Amino acid sequence: MSCPPFDLRDYLFGELAEAERRQMDVHVRSCGDCQEELERLRITQATLLELHDEDLPQRIGFVSDPVFEPSAARRIWRAFWEDGPKLGFAGAAMLSAALLIFTFFRPMPPAPAPMGSANVEQQVSERLADEVRKAVAESEARQEKKTAELLTAAERRFEQQRESDMDNVAAEFLYLQKKYNVIANASYETGGMR
Repeated sequence: MSCPPFDLRDYLFGELAEAERRQMDVHVRSCGDCQEELERLRITQATLLELHDEDLPQRIGFVSDPVFEPSAARRIWRAFWEDGPKLGFAGAAMLSAALLIFTFFRPMPPAPAPMGSANVEQQVSERLADEVRKAVAESEARQEKKTAELLTAAERRFEQQRESDMDNVAAEFLYLQKKYNVIANASYETGGMR
């Protein structure tokens, strides 16, 4: 049998048309060489998929090749950002400058209006009363919610117990009814034979 003109790689990666794929399916089942080659391709694919991606080298060429040499701006940028002490010094300098600017050029907040002690005490007592009312309302709301949850859970347990009791009563009734039928049949058979 001659091998079809299609490439096994196209077949493996699903790049063949449907008719060509069916033809290759039939051929691969019957051709041992193509089966071995297809298995080798599958092993190669699995091995390649297991390999980790590696970064391509950024520089391929001779040291004297000026095409791949980084620009002056890039060299300065790298020298600054890849040097920890320089970066730390620059950060400290920027923070110091920001603190100095903030210290000398910040706007002064307006001074609060003077208040009498009676006015202050009244405001404090009003705030305190508002906070107490708010705290009591929140506590009552939490308590009502908890009570509702407990009632719902108790009703659920009661309903489950009631259903369980009804099932037990039904099972007991069925058992007693069967027992009664057995006794009734036995007495009927005993009475009927005399």
